[in-house]
Amino acid sequence: MTETHKTRLALLRAEVKRRKLTGFFVPRADEFQGEYVPAHAERLRWLTNFRGSAGIAIVTLKKAAIFVDGRYVIQVRQQVDEKIFAPFHLMEEPPSQWIGKNLKKGDKLGFDPWLVTAEQATRLAEACAAVGASFVPVESNPIDAVWADQPPRPTAALATQPTQFAGRTAAEKIKDLRKGLDKVDAVVLTQPDSVAWLFNLRGFDVPHSPVVAAYAILPAKGKAQLFIAKAKLPEDVRQHLKSTATTHEPSEIGAALKALGKARARVLIDPAWTPERIRALLEKAKATVATGADPVSLPKARKNVTEQEGARAAQKRDGVAVSRFLCWLDKEAPNGGLTELDVAAKLAAFRAGTGELKDLSFETIPASGPHAAIPHYHATEESNRKLGRDEIFLIDSGAQYIDGTTDITRTVIVGTPTAEMKDRFTRVLKGMVGLSMIRFPKGTTGSQIDILARQHLWSAGLDFDHGTGHGVGAYLSVHEGPARINKSDRTPLEPGMILSNEPGFYKQGGYGIRIENLVMVHEAKPVAGGERPMLGFETLTLAPIDRRLIDVGLLSEVERQWLDAYHARVLKEVGDFLAGEELVWLRKSCAPLG
Repeated sequence: MTETHKTRLALLRAEVKRRKLTGFFVPRADEFQGEYVPAHAERLRWLTNFRGSAGIAIVTLKKAAIFVDGRYVIQVRQQVDEKIFAPFHLMEEPPSQWIGKNLKKGDKLGFDPWLVTAEQATRLAEACAAVGASFVPVESNPIDAVWADQPPRPTAALATQPTQFAGRTAAEKIKDLRKGLDKVDAVVLTQPDSVAWLFNLRGFDVPHSPVVAAYAILPAKGKAQLFIAKAKLPEDVRQHLKSTATTHEPSEIGAALKALGKARARVLIDPAWTPERIRALLEKAKATVATGADPVSLPKARKNVTEQEGARAAQKRDGVAVSRFLCWLDKEAPNGGLTELDVAAKLAAFRAGTGELKDLSFETIPASGPHAAIPHYHATEESNRKLGRDEIFLIDSGAQYIDGTTDITRTVIVGTPTAEMKDRFTRVLKGMVGLSMIRFPKGTTGSQIDILARQHLWSAGLDFDHGTGHGVGAYLSVHEGPARINKSDRTPLEPGMILSNEPGFYKQGGYGIRIENLVMVHEAKPVAGGERPMLGFETLTLAPIDRRLIDVGLLSEVERQWLDAYHARVLKEVGDFLAGEELVWLRKSCAPLG
């Protein structure tokens, strides 16, 4: 690994020098800023060997650094040679700070304006300017120039999402969306899940997320313009789009943006997601650029009645598969010999056995023993570890079904847990239950309730370094904005939003714990004597939580009642689909706490 990446770094530096640049900025991104990127866009992995879903490298002629968030601080040191790339925490020591310390007057840091958002470009240009350097857009990516065996761009055909699962037609969605566009002449949509949802399309260019890798321009009046290779449009999709959009090759977007400028249009972009290249083209064309949130994000997150019913059906189906898997795991793991990859493959087989599986919603995280202490551990043939006796095993997984997207984490013990394991597991469980039970007034944000998931860890001097919850799409991205549950999010939670509820604890080198259910915001029943309408969470995920890891004495009576009721519901809804030893196992796993 080391020699390969030394060679690749040398090739990049030579190309950077040839272009008369001081360095180059390498985000883990494609031109759509998605969490999952096609193989040809895995430039950060090619250069550094880092395999996480988020990261940035900065390479100068003499130095190289890689920046990752709290999920990957352990993983980056395992995958990347620190003699080549110095690792930094993305939040605590951000790239802008590194630039201030390592660039000087006259330096030119290059970047690919299709891979950097308008918001990022502004921030990084300011950091460069502060030391007299400049942040310079390049016409072509220098990594592409030196990556000899770079994979080709994907060519998978699109499919439609039937109204029976989408709930509303594309025309209806567009009509509603336009009501909010009264102050602009057009909006440029650059998020693949926004394009997929608005036009009731699904794509297959990237693993695990059936989003559409395309840009769209939606004018206040008239047909939308969709920019995607026409070879990806089978006849049924062409007919589906006929009444709502005209289709164009991706290379034609520059001319379309120029036309907006010629018409002196006021054009809305979301600077947090729009490539700097699109913003710059609009500015050059003399269009008036208005900035604001992607107008599709909120209606997409507020699942309609059909999408809500689809989510419940998908979660029940998935709960049956996961429960069958947990029964198998409980029987086989103590015998020894099972590896992480064996277990991940078996769970995928149970999901495939439903006959409805479209894909996994992300690469399964099967983490045994100390690997579980890495929140987003990536199991490979090299790292593949056997499940050990008296060790914790954590498995985070999800599925894509045409009616919904799932995401679930369960932590189980193989053998006998230590008192510390039970203490930590129970504190995580108390946080998950507390968040599940909360009622909150309209206007409440994820940051205002995040403490409920952490308070029992905090009281013991503990915490976890990732958010408590992320949004989840409707047969779309497993990580969906705009609402989240974390320490800083400011998006109000609204009925129909689906989020994860996944507190955790990670003891480096020892073990890790995470318990994750998906929940949906709904209007709560009125409180007697209450003065305000309240919201709450409906728990969607249906699978047992390992009772052997619970220190019952740490639970309050209310928490015990919640868990017993949850397990009774799991037994009722999942048990109808099990028989024999699987049903016996489920009854035991869902029995009331003693």
